[in-house]
Amino acid sequence: MTEPALHPNRIPRSRRRSAQTRVSRNARGTVIVLVIWSVAIAAIVVGAAQVLAYRQATMGRETLARVEARWAARAGIEETIAVLEYHTEEPDPSDARQMFKDLETVADGELLSGSWEIRHVEDGVEIRGPQDEHAKINVNNASKATLLELSGMSEDVVDGILDWRDTDDRANLMGAEYEFYSNRNVGYEPRNAPFRSVAELELVLGADPESVRGEDANLNGRLDPNENDGAMSEPQDDADGLLDAGWSGALTARSAGSLVGASGEPRLNLKKATSEEIQERLGLNAQQAGSLMTYAKRDDARLETLLTQDLSALAASAGQSRNARGATGGAGNTSGGAGNTGGRQSGRSSSGMNGGSGNQSANSVQRLDQQQLRKIYQEATLDDGTKPILGKVNLNTVPVAVLRAMLPDDPISADAIISQRNASSSGLLAISDLKDSSRITPQAIAALAPMADTQSYVFTVTSRGRSATTGLEVEITAVVDRSTLPARILEYREQ
Repeated sequence: MTEPALHPNRIPRSRRRSAQTRVSRNARGTVIVLVIWSVAIAAIVVGAAQVLAYRQATMGRETLARVEARWAARAGIEETIAVLEYHTEEPDPSDARQMFKDLETVADGELLSGSWEIRHVEDGVEIRGPQDEHAKINVNNASKATLLELSGMSEDVVDGILDWRDTDDRANLMGAEYEFYSNRNVGYEPRNAPFRSVAELELVLGADPESVRGEDANLNGRLDPNENDGAMSEPQDDADGLLDAGWSGALTARSAGSLVGASGEPRLNLKKATSEEIQERLGLNAQQAGSLMTYAKRDDARLETLLTQDLSALAASAGQSRNARGATGGAGNTSGGAGNTGGRQSGRSSSGMNGGSGNQSANSVQRLDQQQLRKIYQEATLDDGTKPILGKVNLNTVPVAVLRAMLPDDPISADAIISQRNASSSGLLAISDLKDSSRITPQAIAALAPMADTQSYVFTVTSRGRSATTGLEVEITAVVDRSTLPARILEYREQ
């Protein structure tokens, strides 16, 4: 028989207290769990907020540091440009080294927010200052023999280089022109014009990036960590602490000539100058000036010829050439008298000597002395500026290996040039200074004359900026041409 349910008021008090206690405990437990979960969620939220804030702060610091490093690197570029422009406007014609000394003084510098350093590689080792592009051979005027002297260069690549830069579509023996590239669907054709950068060499059939760049994968002229770690990362390198830049260490497409003389004044164009201008500017006498004017008007006139031939001989040959042209003109004239008169007039030299006495007067022309030759090479030109002037190798900065490639059959003369430039605190002031050394053969001077000089106008400035707050680095590379004012930036890249 079922017991009757007890009325609540009849439940014993002890049992009612026990039930209430259990309910109270359960409620408190639930509250505690909720509090713990709330605290945990709050902790997660706060932690996430802290992580986010830390990351944002870190990103902010990195962004700020990158800005500091970038402007420090840019300050190094601007300091270098200021030095280059100063030496273009206020050069010292008696010291070929002064500009490089000044460039070295601004190779390191500091700002309140960072610092910079400018370095370049010479013979594999980094040294202070920007890279002189004139310390390299310009690939656009390098001869086949010179190119073949470079390590790893083959005849098919050299012929390909010559075909790439010439203006015709006739392929050299082992070269390649439009049809060759077109048949292989490489997506481009030879420029048939001068190279614009050394990296363009990689487009020449047979020239691979490893040969062009060597260990200098980014072509910044500096030894980066990934270029000195062996097989740990690209590119392949021997981890010897020296940068092997491949062909880019010896070749350039950036060097350029200038119509500004060593004095800072525009060069004197010998094809247009008067006798008085030549005498005053170059220190020649009237006969010398007249003979130089006569020779300069020849189509095949070259200033480098003055290094190997006397001015009197050049004047005589110029007079004979003009006499021959005059005689041809006279024979072709129906009027004998007029023809003879034309012949006599064509035999006259610029200095007013007639054809009959031209050779005698030419033979009496005083030889150019060293000072006069130096002035001619520092202040005169046969270029009119209507075409780009390809750069020449600066004998004051060219490495020994590059100079020997230019004189492959005469290493003694190459070493003598290095010795002569190192013996002078002011360096070589003009290529004519080479005639002072008995160890340098006339043949070596004649071989160097078309592609060598003692001035530099284009520099690659690789400036590495460092933030003062975090040490973060930013590198800027700029190719600067100082041949005109203001200086021009030919290339600019950051990394």
